[in-house]
Amino acid sequence: MAAPSPSSPQNLLSPPPFRSDKASYFLRTCSNFSQLKQIHAKIIKHNLHNDQLLIRNLITVSSSFGETQYASLVFRQLQSPATFTWNLMIRSLFVNNKPREALLLFILMLKHHSEIDKFTLPFVIKACLSSCDLLLGTQVHGLAIKAGFDSDVFFQNTLMDLYFKCGKVDCGRKVFDEMPGRTIVSWTTMLYGLVSNSELDSAEIVFNQMPMRNVVSWTAMITAYVKNRRPDEAFQMFRRMQVDNVEANEFTVVALLQASTQLGSLSMGRWVHDYALRNGFLLDCFLGTALIDMYSKCGSLQDARKVFDVMESKSLPTWNSMITSLGVHGFGEEALSLFEQMEEEGVEPNAITFVGVLSACANIRNVKDGLRYFIRMIHVYNITPIPEHNACMIQLLEHALEVDKASKLVDSTYSDPNLDNSLVAIENTDRVNERYETPSQHHIIFSKWEAG
Repeated sequence: MAAPSPSSPQNLLSPPPFRSDKASYFLRTCSNFSQLKQIHAKIIKHNLHNDQLLIRNLITVSSSFGETQYASLVFRQLQSPATFTWNLMIRSLFVNNKPREALLLFILMLKHHSEIDKFTLPFVIKACLSSCDLLLGTQVHGLAIKAGFDSDVFFQNTLMDLYFKCGKVDCGRKVFDEMPGRTIVSWTTMLYGLVSNSELDSAEIVFNQMPMRNVVSWTAMITAYVKNRRPDEAFQMFRRMQVDNVEANEFTVVALLQASTQLGSLSMGRWVHDYALRNGFLLDCFLGTALIDMYSKCGSLQDARKVFDVMESKSLPTWNSMITSLGVHGFGEEALSLFEQMEEEGVEPNAITFVGVLSACANIRNVKDGLRYFIRMIHVYNITPIPEHNACMIQLLEHALEVDKASKLVDSTYSDPNLDNSLVAIENTDRVNERYETPSQHHIIFSKWEAG
């Protein structure tokens, strides 16, 4: 018998075959979308495109890069997707803020007579909520009852959330009452649902009945009292929370700062600030903006500015709060200077920003800059004026008319050409119209000016 011939050098150097396990490894270590497409090409080349486990990995990684269109393309190439794969694609669309597409895919799933399971429906309900589609949500509820999935606690919690956020309090209550078993999430969802629908008395009853409470539950009640302008009870609830040895979170602290603002108590607000520092809370945009708002409304603009200056990162609401605070307290020039700094740092203003800016102009009677910022708001930032903007402009133009009338009175009383005309504080109407091209839809703002 002849001995087997040794392997040829060509066979020894040939790469190992590209199998599912290797493809899965490459997908797990994939770092960008370009690499993903190369791996997908190899999967197709080696005839692995019907391996549903690989396809699920492809969909997951594509979605993590925000490439839901590519994930959908991969999904559509499957001949008979399994229920798990349908669920994964629906979830991927939802988490990438495409709830309508998620719902359309769910409807397509039903048309294909694919089986649904208890993991299908919660994300469909979440998509209904994001799309404000209560009608479809109720139909999915009926489908869940028919399929026997209505007793799943995860589904029931999601369904309660839908009903409460759509204002269907009775439906939310019914789901809660019929639950065979409730988790801390169930109780908290019920509590938040009642609070958000202004049913504080019912929320108190549910809170006192809760078999267990966490920081979310306590914060929900504290926030509810603040929302209903009952700050004393918010602090009482916080004391109970401390007795129960539950540590506060950032949302708790912000709610307490709002309660301090409602009380108008600077000392209480400073105590909350000290509490946050002692307990290691970071001065991020959320907490920092709340502190600026509290200090400003409690009369300490200096403390508000200190907080603003030490913040490492600032969100648009942070800038808005500080600009408005400066304007309200009579520091209009500082408010306008801060707005210019905000623009230099590349932060794009919104309608609320310009309420603060125009209000600052009105408070210091700076008509010229007020007109300039108003036109800039419309033409540069494409912001449509809201009533608050119009109120500021009317206030500015009324002041301009008063100054103009006073100037004319002086001119008619004294004929001396060398008379000091310092009362003429603004340009007349013709010069304003020459400099600024006013769109017809905003003509009403300038009507009082032109009437003068």
